[in-house]
Amino acid sequence: MINIYKIFCADILLNKRYKKNTIACQDLNNALEELNNLIGLKNVKDLIKQLEAYIRLEQMRKERGLKYEPLTLHMIFKGNPGTGKTTVARLLGKILKGIGILSKGHVVEVERADLVGEYIGHTAQKVRENVKKAIGGILFIDEAYSLARGGEKDFGKEAIDTLVKAMEDHKNEFILILAGYRDEMEYFLNTNPGLKSRFALQFDFPDYTIDELMLISEKMTADRDYRLTPKAKRKIYRLLIRCMSDNKLKEGNARLVRNIIEKSIMNQALRIYKKSSIERNDLIYIEEEDIPDNIYY
Repeated sequence: MINIYKIFCADILLNKRYKKNTIACQDLNNALEELNNLIGLKNVKDLIKQLEAYIRLEQMRKERGLKYEPLTLHMIFKGNPGTGKTTVARLLGKILKGIGILSKGHVVEVERADLVGEYIGHTAQKVRENVKKAIGGILFIDEAYSLARGGEKDFGKEAIDTLVKAMEDHKNEFILILAGYRDEMEYFLNTNPGLKSRFALQFDFPDYTIDELMLISEKMTADRDYRLTPKAKRKIYRLLIRCMSDNKLKEGNARLVRNIIEKSIMNQALRIYKKSSIERNDLIYIEEEDIPDNIYY
């Protein structure tokens, strides 16, 4: 795989016209590093590398007077809750800004309530307002399939139609990412004849494995300057196994782990606060007794 980041940064450093963009180069590097440091998501990371390579090489073709065809970058993210869809969308904003596709790279995160109005004409207005906010960046619609629910009299269909029109009216000015459960997103894309063909890029976010969730739990604690004792790790592992057997793991994924860690930190705080003398290690290590016995959603 060509290291597009190195090529891009070399162009910047060798050409004084782009000197002011060296900060963008560093931001790009940071975003790519953050993406690579995410646990799992190998297929998503590989697709983003291909996308990054394609975009930069198309830019090179344009600079050298060759024919090029801008890629439609609207995307579909399919996966269960807690699989990293929102996190990746935010990083994509930074990455695409870094390589010059987006002028701002910000992400406007919305859901059905932010788009669907209460009376005729209200929905189109709300959609246009959010598209306007997203110009230069990404409009990220979570649980996008909910727009297709509600029957004939529901204004969700109007929201979909307005989005389709906005994709044409503001072509190459913003990127629309629709996210949600895999099966529901397939149904949603079939509700509008002109919708599915506008999304050439579809990313599948698989559920995390138990081992990946354990790595996420260790990273979450380390990021907050905490450490899990071996016994604490084993208890978390048993909790996750229980969730998997109850078919509950897919309902939370990384969010489930975050809930466990946050509850454990609160339990640890209560435990050590009662001590007459608190050492540094007391503040760092999360013990087995701190791990909750049940999962709280």
